[in-house]
Amino acid sequence: MSHIPVLYHEALDWLAVRPGGVYVDATLGGAGHTRGIQERGGKVIAFDQDPAAIARAKALGLPDLILVEANFSEVLPQLDLLGITQVDGILADLGVSSFHFNDPQRGFSYQHEGPLDMRMGSGGLTAAEVVNTFGEEEIADILYKYGEEQRSRRIARFIVENRPLTTTTELAEIIRRATGYREAGHPARKSFQALRIYVNDELGALRQLLRGAEQVLRPDGRLVIISFHSLEDRLVKHYLRDSRHLEPLTKKPVVPSETEQRENPRARSAKMRVAKRIDGDFV
Repeated sequence: MSHIPVLYHEALDWLAVRPGGVYVDATLGGAGHTRGIQERGGKVIAFDQDPAAIARAKALGLPDLILVEANFSEVLPQLDLLGITQVDGILADLGVSSFHFNDPQRGFSYQHEGPLDMRMGSGGLTAAEVVNTFGEEEIADILYKYGEEQRSRRIARFIVENRPLTTTTELAEIIRRATGYREAGHPARKSFQALRIYVNDELGALRQLLRGAEQVLRPDGRLVIISFHSLEDRLVKHYLRDSRHLEPLTKKPVVPSETEQRENPRARSAKMRVAKRIDGDFV
């Protein structure tokens, strides 16, 4: 396996894969989890809204794999189309695929020049449309709500004063100027995160996934969610706490070992929460 996802072994262990069981990999990406589930004897239905990810998975020639080109918010209706009413487990790694970050043309990275796109799939609103057409107050609200950026109003003002903006590096430079260059990390990180989350409605999609999991998991079926920032983790934590049909199995989130964090800096912010479906009809 060329790429091992964050918390790979822990995720598969908590998923409790049983031979012949049916599992949803809600975030196909590089197919790391999908292959892991298959190696443990599970059958996989893998979701990804990125046509390139679906094409890469097809090229792998993995046996008995059902590929669905759709966002994981559509898990419930897509499974219904396949005639599948129950699954044994659902796994979602909410981290942005390295394929996206490594391709400047996708517009996710503030370190490499590319178009202001940031879409996970091929349709819908782009980041360029947001920064070039939205009002200053609306941009500021997006940066604050989805990036927890304390300087959102100043950044939004600089964006509006300097538009149109067409590339990632143009936007990153405007944010750097707005923040006065005083920061250990890159000052554009939070703003880029916010725009990406907004453009892809990532939190809305996550809520839909959790709602779908409540309905399609069999009794005692497992839900494994790996998140990478506080907004996602908080949403999952509160949803599981309030759910009548999903019982949390992890009192605190599972985090990567010190060894994994050393070997893979991307793992440092990962948090995994696990729940099981409680017996009873969904209302």
